[in-house]
Amino acid sequence: MELAYVCEWEKRPKSTHCPSIPLVCSWSCRNLVAFTTDLKNEDDDKDVSHMIHIIDTEHPWDVYSINSGHTEVISCLEWDQSGSRLLSADGDGQIKCWSMSDHLVNSWESVLSSSLDGDPIVALSWLHNGVKLALHVEMSGSTNFGEKFSRVKFSPSLTLFGGKPMEGWMAVTVSGLVTVSLLKPGGALLTASESLCRLRGRVALADIAFTGGGNIVVAATDGSSSSPVQFYKVVVSVVSEKCRIDTELLPSLFLRCTTDPLRREKYPAVTHLKFLTRENSEQVLLCASNQSGSIVECWSLRKEGLPVNNIFQHRSPVVGEKQPTILKWRILTTTNDLERVSAVALPKLPISISNTDLKVASDTKFCPGLGLALAFHDGSIQILHRLSLHTMGVFYGSSSSNQRPGDESALKRQRTGGPALHFKALQFSWTSLALCGVDNHGKLHMLRVSPSMGQVLEMNTTLRHLLFLLEYCMVTGYDWWDVLLHVQPTMVHNLVEKLHEEYMRQNQALQQVLATRIVAVKASLCKLSTATAARACDFHAKLLLIAISSTLKSLLRPHVLNTPDKSPGDRLTEICAKNTDTDIDKVMINLKTEDFVLDGPPLQSLQQLIQWVGDFVLYLLANLPNQGSMVRPGFGFMRDGASLGMLREMLVMIRIWGLLKPGCLPTFTATSDNQDSMQLLFRLLTKLWICSRDDGPPQEPDETLIDECCLLPSQLLVPSMDWLPVNDGIIVKLQGKHPLRLQFGKASSLPGGGAAPLEVFTRSPGSQKMDNLRCVHMGVTPTEESKACTRCGCVTMLRSPNKTNAMKQWEQRWIKNCLCGGLWRRIPPTLT
Repeated sequence: MELAYVCEWEKRPKSTHCPSIPLVCSWSCRNLVAFTTDLKNEDDDKDVSHMIHIIDTEHPWDVYSINSGHTEVISCLEWDQSGSRLLSADGDGQIKCWSMSDHLVNSWESVLSSSLDGDPIVALSWLHNGVKLALHVEMSGSTNFGEKFSRVKFSPSLTLFGGKPMEGWMAVTVSGLVTVSLLKPGGALLTASESLCRLRGRVALADIAFTGGGNIVVAATDGSSSSPVQFYKVVVSVVSEKCRIDTELLPSLFLRCTTDPLRREKYPAVTHLKFLTRENSEQVLLCASNQSGSIVECWSLRKEGLPVNNIFQHRSPVVGEKQPTILKWRILTTTNDLERVSAVALPKLPISISNTDLKVASDTKFCPGLGLALAFHDGSIQILHRLSLHTMGVFYGSSSSNQRPGDESALKRQRTGGPALHFKALQFSWTSLALCGVDNHGKLHMLRVSPSMGQVLEMNTTLRHLLFLLEYCMVTGYDWWDVLLHVQPTMVHNLVEKLHEEYMRQNQALQQVLATRIVAVKASLCKLSTATAARACDFHAKLLLIAISSTLKSLLRPHVLNTPDKSPGDRLTEICAKNTDTDIDKVMINLKTEDFVLDGPPLQSLQQLIQWVGDFVLYLLANLPNQGSMVRPGFGFMRDGASLGMLREMLVMIRIWGLLKPGCLPTFTATSDNQDSMQLLFRLLTKLWICSRDDGPPQEPDETLIDECCLLPSQLLVPSMDWLPVNDGIIVKLQGKHPLRLQFGKASSLPGGGAAPLEVFTRSPGSQKMDNLRCVHMGVTPTEESKACTRCGCVTMLRSPNKTNAMKQWEQRWIKNCLCGGLWRRIPPTLT
């Protein structure tokens, strides 16, 4: 385990965080990290700004800070299941729901809120949406994704008509109240509160978990280790348009350390209470502490037989009668005396903990999801096995190792015995391959967590582990940034090939669902190595090609509405696949041209996308003679029969539209006035496509085709293709083992990458800036506000310059996510 990067505030407040101020951080499935700080005014100690900071892990210096408006210290932060909304709660009972403004990760607004005035919130959670996956390590060698990642039968906390889950959140207060806020379909908020039990008492710590039957379980303690840890079942329902909450007392437990005569008075306070996973209410983790040390216990709820009195032992048993059972908490394991625990992080990866899965995970040294992290006051972090609590890995942090060169303050703190650097909040990523934490000085740290916890593995085993987690991210839609932290440049080619093999083994329906997602995963992998960087260009171009093809085909409508056969787009694909004619006009004859009749305005407004298709075909063919190595962009398309067939279909479609509206045709700069550019490109493209068709053996392009492609630059002006947006993210910089130190607001402090970038990645200061989605130039110094993808760096204008419906439909496809599925962040005009 190692430190990946440390972020520090550019301007740190004079009054640093004192140890009594609780800091909170939370990591979403889209790799957004939210954390809190409380900044005091230098002039007035009472004037405190309770700040929420949100970063995406690929651009950690680009922090979006929100003055939350909370009047007390923020105690809880919780992301929703989609990673696009955030709940914050404070010590005054205020709960706020934050959502992205214009779907930008660095623009947030508070849209909804609820309040229990003066009643501090100690636990907060979104209601469960009923989606639960189990990850089976035992089946990691299976060819079927459905066997590796199975859907578990799980009921939502509350359902609407038709079984749709109702959204909302739930909180527990310090006075023993449970409050639920439900989001009605119209946007209104339905709120209700109820006492956890009849005799309300102080709740110092609480946690929330969900059961498969749709119930909610709350664990609560008053903070004293001699008091019982209470458990409550909470059932939420809507009756007569009002929210109703029913609670029921469940079996409770006493900590083992208080029943041990040697430790009865040693650990007086319960400092941490957590369910091991939010979908498992039958296992709980408890930490009791004193001023200098802690002890951690893991408990499990078991069903046990109730002993029968001897009077009834000799009675003849009734047929079918079962022994009565009772639910009882049993201790699974406990640790020895530890340093004082300052923070706990639990894994989010839903690994199956059946005996066979645990045995395979142990044999193959597959550790993600099996370890929980404890941070201690001496600055160290230990990863413990979630069931046995034995140590799996240790990170030793200290004030001296984390200081900057020449930073004397850390040395002074050590000499004077001041507060040591330690984590006050800690969170695992969604694949458990990274940890982020906030220390007691307000710095944000990111740590790599090895899939094997540092144990040496064969390369094939390491690749299999990373491949397994990449497949999991593909199936769930979660971001795979934390998996890329562990991919070395030498692994990239093998990972891409193996990922493709596994994808091709899935059924046709699942392949269609994952078609664009796998291309995006391959593109992010290929950027990590200079040997495969050109292939990242190809994958990005393929994403754009798929999107343009589906958009243009969606414009086609059958001439007669009640036609029972295939749609015009499907017929076009079928005819183009069968017809190997190199003359574009002869292919057109077989099509019903009336199905392609469109009004002029839609075609004209999509001209820049049509132009990109024409330029792309010209670029590919002109570079065919130079494809001697895999380094050059475009190589991946030379053997890709499906993509070449897609380009061929679009050229036919564009040719027909050009007869109706000549203004929509792509423009080429030709050396001859009577040159039919479309005819020429279609002929050469068809010859190349025949060499790589799926239904025939692959062939090498013949000499005649290569000679004709050599002549292309003398017949048509070949455009330069800016396929790949310039990605300024951090992931390529993290391949080395040395920690990076960054500052918020200072992207320029990034050290340069090891190898020189390829020519296709470099942009001169005076070059035209591209809108990568609209395929238009924005000028050398754009004045329009723009947004960039957090994953691939794709840039597009924030506001649409087009008013036509066809272009608006194209832009609406990318309003929430980029082509690659990444999130958008606003970039100021000077940085575009």
